[in-house]
Amino acid sequence: MIERAGSVVRVRAYLDHAATTPMRPQAVAAMSAFPTECFGNPSGSHSVARAARLALDEARDSVARDLGCDPGEVVFTSGGTESDNLAVSGSYAATGGEVVCSAVEHHAVLRACESVGGTTVAVDTSGKLEIDALADALHHGVSLVSVMLANNEVGTIQPIVEVAAVVRDRAPGAALHTDAVAAVGWLDVVAAARPTDLVSVSAHKFGGPKGVGALVVRDGVRIEPRMLGGEQERGRRAGTHDVAGIVGMAAALSAATAERDEQVARTRRLRDRLADGVLAAVEGASESAIHAGARCASDRDCKLASSFHVRFDGVDSEELLYLLDEAGICASAGSACASGALEPSHVLLAMGFTPAEARSAVRFSLGATTTEAEIDHTLDVLPKLVEQLRS
Repeated sequence: MIERAGSVVRVRAYLDHAATTPMRPQAVAAMSAFPTECFGNPSGSHSVARAARLALDEARDSVARDLGCDPGEVVFTSGGTESDNLAVSGSYAATGGEVVCSAVEHHAVLRACESVGGTTVAVDTSGKLEIDALADALHHGVSLVSVMLANNEVGTIQPIVEVAAVVRDRAPGAALHTDAVAAVGWLDVVAAARPTDLVSVSAHKFGGPKGVGALVVRDGVRIEPRMLGGEQERGRRAGTHDVAGIVGMAAALSAATAERDEQVARTRRLRDRLADGVLAAVEGASESAIHAGARCASDRDCKLASSFHVRFDGVDSEELLYLLDEAGICASAGSACASGALEPSHVLLAMGFTPAEARSAVRFSLGATTTEAEIDHTLDVLPKLVEQLRS
């Protein structure tokens, strides 16, 4: 139960962690002194500013360690959208050429790619990038390729090693960007993103504060700033640093990295229990990302352990989500950035679903705070609500 400004929100199952997840205690504790005690501007030269600068430098070292890069390769941003925009638009501004991305990218990448006349590449019915289609789209004039590490809607993990091999062969001069926003905390980002040149992350997806993110820019990769003003971030992103937010992000990332293996195992068990229970109890329910093929032992092994994306035949997802909310269950129809949009999910359309099928889909996403009781409540309520809508 959450009380705010005199109103009471009765939440019995929060299953929308892919939209945002509660701040980790480590992040809250790390940030606590900065609004009133360590409030200096780190660009200054006096003692208060230097204290803030020291905290910023220590946070940068921590983030770099957890993302597998050098501290000087970390560019702090306002979140995943700015990180994606800086990677795509900043790279294009620096090098020109042609930009290529997958058809299921987050809109922060997709629209940035479209804005410079870029090319999108098809995916299969599981949401996996078609490697042959990518190869056909590449040539020596391509300057940037962007393929997300894992999809934020359906959870499909992309084969970045295969993508990198094709890019290096067909467009050797191109930089490779990956949006890792949905992946942190669920995948070993250091290993998974090792073949890439640019990596985007966002703090509030792994237990840090909202409004803070980072872009890893490997040494030698050229980008032009999109935020102009001062010379912060080695001239790659102007603006006074949100030191408290950056410190909170570093603490959350460190905790998410340390706890990853344990959380993945725990959350996968809860996710599978939810998925198996829903599919068994609701006729006409089906998981959206299927047909993984030979690359995974099962369809779910090709997805994030936190993700259960399901379609209910004959049910409008917005109506179902309203009833779920009334029952204290928080879920979504897809990306939080597209919530309330009249158009069906571009991800599901790219996977081959019809608009009507896409409008019947619901995303349940679990997190570090998900409990057995939340799964129990959802399994008890959801089948009844689907039946209510159908009848």
